[in-house]
This record gives sequence, C-alpha cells and structure tokens, in this order.
Amino acid sequence: MRASVSICTHNRAIDTMQAVESVLNGDMGSADYEILVIDNNSTDNTKELFDSLNMPAHVRYIFEPQLGLSYARNRAIKEAKGEFVLFLDDDALACSTWTKEVVRIFDMDSRIGCVGGKIVPIWEGGKPDWIPHDIVSLYTLMDFSSEIVEMHAPSIPFGANVAFRRSIFQKIKPFREDLGRVGSNLMSSEESELIGRVRLEYKVFYSPYAIVEHKIAKSRLTKRWLLRRVYWQGISDATRYKKSGWGIFKHTVRIVQAALLILVSFNNVQKVMSEMAKISYRNGTIVGSFRNSRGLNP
Repeated sequence: MRASVSICTHNRAIDTMQAVESVLNGDMGSADYEILVIDNNSTDNTKELFDSLNMPAHVRYIFEPQLGLSYARNRAIKEAKGEFVLFLDDDALACSTWTKEVVRIFDMDSRIGCVGGKIVPIWEGGKPDWIPHDIVSLYTLMDFSSEIVEMHAPSIPFGANVAFRRSIFQKIKPFREDLGRVGSNLMSSEESELIGRVRLEYKVFYSPYAIVEHKIAKSRLTKRWLLRRVYWQGISDATRYKKSGWGIFKHTVRIVQAALLILVSFNNVQKVMSEMAKISYRNGTIVGSFRNSRGLNP
C-alpha cells in the first residue's frame, strides 16, 4: 500500500466526513491507499456519523482516548500500513490529485522524508481587511513556491497538508506529545519540532500541485482569536526550546517598543494588529518560560 491518509479530529463530525469524502473522490485507486479517521476523544456524534455512512473497507475509524493532537497523530503513525503517512486536517478538503501528487514527490528520491503542499483558504464570510499580511499564515495557509522545490530551514510545511515517509519513524521519534493542540487550547509547534529533526537526516520537499483547501471558520476571524493564537504560539515556542527565564527582559523591552508603535500607528489597523500580535506573542513566551522554570505543564 502506498499511502495512509490520516484525518485526526476532535468534535468536528461533519467537517471530518467532508474531508474523508474529498479523499475518496480523488484519483488514486482504493487498493493503493487507506484513510484513517483518528477520533481524538470526541464527545460529539463523530462515531455515530461515521457508522451511518457505510464507509468502504479502506476507511478505518480509530478511537484515541488520550486527548491531544500529537497523541492522535502518533496513533495514526502506529496504525498506518502505507509507505507514506499523509496528514489532512479535519477542516480541510483534498483536491482530486492530492494523494497521487504527494506520493509522486516521495518517489523522486528515497532521501525525501517529508513532503508538504499548497494550502488554499476558504474564508467563511470573506477575509477581514484587518489581518496583517505578516501573520496571515497563522491561519494555516501555504503558497511557498510555484515549482516543486526542496524546503530549507527555517521553512517548513504546515500540518493541514504534510506527509512523512513511514520508515523514518524506525529511527526518529514521532511527534512530541508535550506540544500540539489539546482540546480547545491552541498549543502548536509539534510539526516544526518534528520536521526539524527529520531534516537532520532527510530532505523536506514542497509541491504546489499537492493542494488542499482549508476552511477558516467565522469564529476564527476575530481579533480576539488571532491574538489568542499568537499568545499560544509564544507558549509553544518556549516549551519547544525549553526556555526557562532566559530572555524575559528582552521580551519585556520588545513589548514596550510594540506598545509605542501602536500609539503612533493608531490609524493603520493592520499595523496596530501586527504590533498587538507581537505583544501577545511575547507575553506567551514569558508565560511559557515561567512555567518551564517551575516544571509546569502548558
């Protein structure tokens, strides 16, 4: 079997089944791939909806009781039978050629350990004009290149559309389980941490032809959500790099600088939002460092 498509989900029953359908509508033969629906301790009707749809045999439902996206993804790696493990977010839709395009890149070179692709947004209600260009990628959007290219550090694929050669996990540990979403929190960095380790021994490639669409729910199109997302990015980075107090003074200075820039840029909504995001990120980094120094969980 060539590919195991993994869709990890928590309380998104309808979105998940739409994601499954998008993969089933692809042009890869059913004998060449499987779909794993990893139910990460959902409390909605995910299981009931899955059972009611009479899925084909190559679509498997797997319940993962330990809450946390990294636990779900690691369960997918453990359960996968394909040569390659492809991760598709539960609120994403794969294009018809997606699975084949990802496999095609891996087949180019046995030293390719990770492949990412283009992520196109579906803005529910339209994209707000206040979102700064420099942080729009936090909505998990990717348009890295118009050509198939190797991605060099610090560039990485995003988790809504990323795949790994399964054999690499024989010598590389999978996702760190102290990183990544847990329930409703916005912890992240599990992908970048893993890809950083993969890159030490393998190549990371990007294909603009391996396309998925990512639904951006209206509930995320608020300033409050975006600042919360950036705050948790700060906590995630502090946790990833095990920061414990170092640099707090520097972050405090940067917060003051950003606050001053807000005062002189009050009529530029994108600039104000960009500086507010910097403050939120620094606050998250400080909180994460403080928690690390005391051995507290995020």
